[in-house]
Amino acid sequence: MKYELLKTDGKARRGRLTLNHGTVETPIFMPVGTYGSVKAMSPLELKEIGAQIVLGNTFHLWL
Repeated sequence: MKYELLKTDGKARRGRLTLNHGTVETPIFMPVGTYGSVKAMSPLELKEIGAQIVLGNTFHLWL
């Protein structure tokens, strides 16, 4: 995992987070996979809303 700081403005910051499976620009909207909200969506639907990364708890995704 690598974080690259691209720009700051006061306390705000813009960056790039590089993970094993890809890169995401920050700040970013990250859907949280709890209460079935993401579990019930298809990968295409997640792509259509612009989700580059999903925060998921494996217990909630298993239910």
